[in-house]
Amino acid sequence: MTYATERLYEEVAYVAYHFHWPLDSILDLEHPERLRYLAQIGRLNALAEGR
Repeated sequence: MTYATERLYEEVAYVAYHFHWPLDSILDLEHPERLRYLAQIGRLNALAEGR
C-alpha cells in the first residue's frame, strides 16, 4: 500500500510551514513520527488561538 500523495504533500507543507524544517528532514520521518509532529503542531496552534 502506498501513502496518498496529496496527503503526504499536506503533511510535509504543514510541518515545513510551522517548524521550517527542510524537505529531506521531513520525508526522513517515519509516518507515525510525522503524525505525532502534526498533532503537536495542532495542539500548539489551538493553544495560541486560546482553544
